[in-house]
Amino acid sequence: MLLSAVDISGPASDVVVLFIHGSLDRSAGMSRLSRLASATHTALRFDRRGYGRQRAHPGPFTVAGNVDDVAEVLGGRTAVLIGHSYGGNVALAAAERLRNQVLGVSTYETPLSWCDWWPQGSAGAAAVKATDPAQAAETFMIRMIGETRWSELPQKTKDERRQEGQALQGELSDLRQRAPWNGDKISCRVLCGVGTRGSQHHIDGTPRLANMVNGEVVVIENAGHGAPISHPREFHQLLVEPHLAGSGTLMVTP
Repeated sequence: MLLSAVDISGPASDVVVLFIHGSLDRSAGMSRLSRLASATHTALRFDRRGYGRQRAHPGPFTVAGNVDDVAEVLGGRTAVLIGHSYGGNVALAAAERLRNQVLGVSTYETPLSWCDWWPQGSAGAAAVKATDPAQAAETFMIRMIGETRWSELPQKTKDERRQEGQALQGELSDLRQRAPWNGDKISCRVLCGVGTRGSQHHIDGTPRLANMVNGEVVVIENAGHGAPISHPREFHQLLVEPHLAGSGTLMVTP
């Protein structure tokens, strides 16, 4: 089932770039980035368990379960991992588990929900507190895109998002229990992205994340949480290209 949820583009390359989407999203949210990366490298993106083409996945909806899927998608190939929001935690946990198979990781506004200072009023916290999974998904979407944009979505889209509430609550509840990775065991280069128009907890949290993983903070000017869609070129230039430059091991295979 997972293989049918994977999109592959670009020329054959000895290093692939895997894009990992966030909560209540799907691979399409990373399509603009993968299109840019595929000009020189094999680019992969997939619907994570519980979302899109994997909406019927039985779970578990945890970071560890998602790392299992990352390992399956990569199939032993050397990779750079790019994770948006929750996907950043999946990327970091995969780097810890897969070790030398991962050459670099970039995160963007990745939540640190297990930390005691993480706000209890975030969109994710509101979704976890909801008593009904469908309501959790609706609440999360409204907090992320606003009541007006939610009301304008087609009914089919609203229904699909509500059906993904179980995955949303499962993964966000799991993320609040414990750190899903150990920064001391992540040896590759890590870039931690944040937008100047991001929420304050992401602006404050990104430097803390960088400290946890010995990473570097990268700021995208005038970008909010949706930077993979709104600022794909800046995102690619600042958070993807640095992992692909400066080493002969990253040359595209003829």
